[in-house]
Amino acid sequence: MNFNTILVSIKDRRAYITINRPKKLNALNKETISELSFAFEKLEEDQNVRVIILTGSGQKSFVAGADISEFVHFSEEEGGRLAKIGQEKLFDYIENLSTPVIAAVNGFALGGGLELAMCCHFRIASDTAKMGLPEVSLGVIPGYGGTQRLPQLVGKGKAMEMIMTASMISAHEAKACGLVNEVTTQEELLPTVEKIASKILRNSPTAISAAIRAVNAGFEDGVNGYNTEIDEFGSCFGTKDFTEGTSAFLEKRKPTFS
Repeated sequence: MNFNTILVSIKDRRAYITINRPKKLNALNKETISELSFAFEKLEEDQNVRVIILTGSGQKSFVAGADISEFVHFSEEEGGRLAKIGQEKLFDYIENLSTPVIAAVNGFALGGGLELAMCCHFRIASDTAKMGLPEVSLGVIPGYGGTQRLPQLVGKGKAMEMIMTASMISAHEAKACGLVNEVTTQEELLPTVEKIASKILRNSPTAISAAIRAVNAGFEDGVNGYNTEIDEFGSCFGTKDFTEGTSAFLEKRKPTFS
């Protein structure tokens, strides 16, 4: 896959997506969102890809926000359409992928960049990373799911503080409030993410996909997450992975999942 604003590679059943606009601190523009959407769609279809790792180029920025120059003159209708299309095309899509997505936050994750990291299934950050939602300082609010996902991760009070003050927090502060799972040095960021990916790769991909759907269901309005868990649990019994996993356990060997 050839792109203008991102790099994509696949190795050992891991896909790597790198946002590659270093001169713009990897800021999101329409082209980047479109290319990310296409890349995630193709990787989701690729049966050889079992984990996706998302990061930014260089050591300064994961994604430093959206490219403001693209929407500074938008009307109310255009602004609403920008948020709706972005959420449906990329942010909600990533959150609901059946393939696990890990954000390797290697630097600034601000505005749309933090929203992009938050829609991944979990986040590992370098100790140089800074995170925040500065939109209110521009007279607007987060529009790619930030007002919804941030409270889910850090709680309502902390989310309100971060959004209202437009302040950045450090990687260690982000870990303390549950925004990221782990903090490493810049040099150890990708190796740490790859170690976690290796653990994921040892497990059943069909069960992992079912778990993602069950967990996400608990955050959907009008959906009973417990019922979704029951349905997904039951469906696992009809899979080859369940047969392999239980057989391997009883035979005291390591399972081999497809």
